[in-house]
Amino acid sequence: MQQSLRVYAGRCTVTENDTTQDGAVVALVKPDNTVLVHDASGYQPSAWLTRADAVQVERDDGGFRLRARKGSDTLSLSGESVGHAAFAVSASGPRVGTCPTCDGALVRERGAVTCVGCGDSYPLPRDATVTDDTCETCGLPTLSVERGDHFEVCLDRDCESLDDVVRERFAGEWTCPGCGTPLDIERDRGLRATCEECGRSHVVPSGIVSDPCECGLPTFETADGPRCLDPSCELTGAH
Repeated sequence: MQQSLRVYAGRCTVTENDTTQDGAVVALVKPDNTVLVHDASGYQPSAWLTRADAVQVERDDGGFRLRARKGSDTLSLSGESVGHAAFAVSASGPRVGTCPTCDGALVRERGAVTCVGCGDSYPLPRDATVTDDTCETCGLPTLSVERGDHFEVCLDRDCESLDDVVRERFAGEWTCPGCGTPLDIERDRGLRATCEECGRSHVVPSGIVSDPCECGLPTFETADGPRCLDPSCELTGAH
């Protein structure tokens, strides 16, 4: 979906909560309703409101009024208009591939891969690497990620689910040290190894499974060193 950045320029009064200033300024209203007011000095806005709950703009012959609010915070501009416009904008970031839907550039930004053309967006696991390979099914890039083992899956979870491939690999592989029940793999604020019998549940970390911990759960080789599936376990590396 096309998104627009709205621009309003004028000689006006700017009121941010209880602070008022006058001058010739430019106001930018971003697609997420963030409002930035810029004057002639510096690179920082002279006033702003981040992700406003509502933004209203009224224009008449020669004048305009912009009002934005977020909770109890308010920002308003009113005065003489010297121009207004709307410009198409998109996400921006390092290019990681080509969109199979519209041939636009796919870029990595803020925890997602987004097409700068059609706006299709795919969330990324925080530790995932976007590879140079493409999915044979849909043509999107693939992801390299570690969840007990190294997996390469499609960027689109609806095409190929990381949850499914981890579950297929590790469901029933590990045993609950408390009751001996095989641990299932499910998603609940992350991929978790869960015991349906006693309720034990631990997030599967980013890393590769190595030798078993002394407690009976698997040990993972992570970027921060070896750790047990149970992050509170004190037996990892014990002899």
